[in-house]
Amino acid sequence: MVFGADKLPEIARGMGKGMRMLKDASSDIKTEITKTAEKQGINTDVTKDITDEIKKVKDDLEDFTGSVRRNP
Repeated sequence: MVFGADKLPEIARGMGKGMRMLKDASSDIKTEITKTAEKQGINTDVTKDITDEIKKVKDDLEDFTGSVRRNP
């Protein structure tokens, strides 16, 4: 993929917004799963596994975008 240096800030901003949306969505999903499981009397320890997987995805995204971020 080739793009000009003038596009880097725009691309980084877009990726940052995307990461924020993913984080918010994953938090909402986790909350809903936990609430539903508790209402049904299901053991909510399973959410720890989900949280761990979400953290792995987040870490992978941060590793990928780390080289794109600007240093102030």
